[in-house]
Amino acid sequence: MNPNVTTSFDPLLVALSFAFAVIGSFVALTAAGRVNQRGGRQSLSNVLTVGIALGGIGVWSMHFIGMLALDMDVGSSYSMIQTFASLFVVIVATSWTVSFAARSPDNLPRLITAGVLLGMSVVVMHYLGMFGLKINGYIRWDYGVVVLSMVIAIVAATAALWLAFNSPTLNRRIAASLAMGVAVCAMHYTGMFAADFVCTTENRNAIPQGTGFISSFRLPMLVIAITLMMTAVLSVDQWFQHLRSKPARQTAARRA
Repeated sequence: MNPNVTTSFDPLLVALSFAFAVIGSFVALTAAGRVNQRGGRQSLSNVLTVGIALGGIGVWSMHFIGMLALDMDVGSSYSMIQTFASLFVVIVATSWTVSFAARSPDNLPRLITAGVLLGMSVVVMHYLGMFGLKINGYIRWDYGVVVLSMVIAIVAATAALWLAFNSPTLNRRIAASLAMGVAVCAMHYTGMFAADFVCTTENRNAIPQGTGFISSFRLPMLVIAITLMMTAVLSVDQWFQHLRSKPARQTAARRA
C-alpha cells in the first residue's frame, strides 16, 4: 500500500477562496478609513469590523474554502475546536494590530511591528486550521516552504495595514482588495505546498471520528453560511455609516 496521499485542487473552490479573500479585504479597507475619529478617539466598532472582515472573512473563510478545494484520496474530517479557535485567534489579533497601527499610521516602525504581529497571527491561524484537518495518518512538513509562507504572511500583512490607511477612494480600495486577495491566497497555497499527507491505515476511506469532529462533506455549508452572515452584517453596518456621514460631507463640501 502506498502511504502517500494523492492530492489535487478544485479550481472552482480555489476561485471561490480568492473571492472571499477579496470581499473580506474590501470590507476591511472600507472600515479602516473610519477607525480614527475626531479628538484622537478610535471607533471600536470599526476596529472590530476590520478584524472580522480581514481576519474572519479574508483569511479564515478563505483558508477553509481553500482547504475544501484540496481533494485527497483519503477520508477526512475537521476538529471544530481547532477550527473555531483559529477564527478567534485571527479576529482578535487583527483587531488589536489595526488599533495599534491606527494610533499613528504614518509611523513606519509601528506599522512594521504591527505587520509582523499580524502576519504571525495569520500563520498561527493557518497552521492551527491545518492541524484541525484530521486524516488517518499525519502531515510531513517541508520547513523551508513553511518559512517562506511565514515571510509571505508578514509582507502581506504589512502591506494590508499600509493599504488600510492609504486607500481613500473606491477605485483604490478595489485595487488594494484585489492585491490583498492575491497575497492572502499566495500565503495559504504556499503553506499547503509545504504539507505532504501520509496515510497509515489500510481503509483509506475511513473518516476520522472524535469529539467535536465534523465530516469534511459537511464543513463547506458551515463555512459558507458563517461567511455570508458576517459579510452581510458588516456590509449593512458600513452602508449605514456611509449614509450617516453623508450630510457632514455635504456640509464640508459647501463650506469649502
